[in-house]
Amino acid sequence: MKAVSISAEALFEEHQPTLRWEWIAGHAHPERRFDEAAMREAHSAADLVGYLNYIHPYRVQLVGTREVAYLTANVGPDVVERRIQRIVTLEPPVIIVADGQHPPDRLVALCDRAEIPLFVTEQPAGYVIDVVRASLSQRLAERTTRHGVFMDILGLGVLLTGESGLGKSELGLELISRGHGLVADDAVDLYRISQNTLEGRCPELLMNLLEVRGIGLLDIKAIFGETAVRRKMRLKLIVHLVRKETLEREFERLPYEPLHETILGVPVLKAVIAVDAGRNLAVLVEAAVRNTILQLRGIDTYKEFIARHQAAMGAQSPDA
Repeated sequence: MKAVSISAEALFEEHQPTLRWEWIAGHAHPERRFDEAAMREAHSAADLVGYLNYIHPYRVQLVGTREVAYLTANVGPDVVERRIQRIVTLEPPVIIVADGQHPPDRLVALCDRAEIPLFVTEQPAGYVIDVVRASLSQRLAERTTRHGVFMDILGLGVLLTGESGLGKSELGLELISRGHGLVADDAVDLYRISQNTLEGRCPELLMNLLEVRGIGLLDIKAIFGETAVRRKMRLKLIVHLVRKETLEREFERLPYEPLHETILGVPVLKAVIAVDAGRNLAVLVEAAVRNTILQLRGIDTYKEFIARHQAAMGAQSPDA
């Protein structure tokens, strides 16, 4: 996983409008960051955020109603000091007190001394965890950029690829006119958001834009409306456009196994379509998407055909 740097200050500012939290201690070190070694070892954002009953070094610690009760209820000052010291000595990048709880005075004092940012919010602890984990998941995700047109076709994230000049953007424009949605044209940022899931997003610079040769840049959102664009989609299919002679030379007409392409370690279904005069590429892409939807549901038309063929051959055998 690539190195990522996340500061407490950036985390606070990003979610202050949503969580409406206050920064009440640890102001002396606003650039305090997540430990890089801990981030490399984390399998997911869930490993970096949690409640006190799973205290790990360098992890955001959530303190809710039960945790405040555990720290302070019916125990002497020595026990309170020991429990709070245990949290602080593990050097969490941030401590968040949620559920509208008032942080113990000793926790505030120790956070100031150790320069650990302490945030307080009225929001429920479970909601805070969901928001912070989602944010860290995006920041920690492995990322790559691919050339192509990324679209929402029949609810499926589809990446149109192929060499320059084959008409990918024109095909994207035709698909948009048929009611499908544009995510990104030319460059697509792909993030591995879980073990087997890729999410594609549009770079900020290219948002809502589609370049068509001879016309120039088109603002798809302005021309076709809000429903013609998407912020992000999960990549489920790659449609690779090739010239007819390339298809005949390099690809099987009826591949026995579905084609795949691996991106960031995740296999993605792939369909190859020849570009030739008179072919309706938009219809072919829609057909490929519909076929992929069947495959994702466990329906393999080619294997069903082979089974029929074998059954027919068995029925014609003289030994039958």
